Amino acid sequence: MRELPPDQRRDDPFYNHFPELKSLLKDRVSGRRSGELKRISEDPRLMSAWDTDMRYAPAREISSAWIELWRAQAKALVQTMEAG
Repeated sequence: MRELPPDQRRDDPFYNHFPELKSLLKDRVSGRRSGELKRISEDPRLMSAWDTDMRYAPAREISSAWIELWRAQAKALVQTMEAG
């Protein structure tokens, strides 16, 4: 996958958050890694419990186990997107 031009960033998976990113990946994946990205994006465990509102939550409300899982999932997803 390649980034879209700046005027199309709203529809670019590289510049979106969950859960919108999962939808964009399902709808827009193409190329040699498309099957793998589609499989990843359809996994209900991917970024489960994630919400952008958490960035304002007190740290004690966010499980460190969730953070480590999200970090690993995000890293794997970005690597797969960039490899395609």
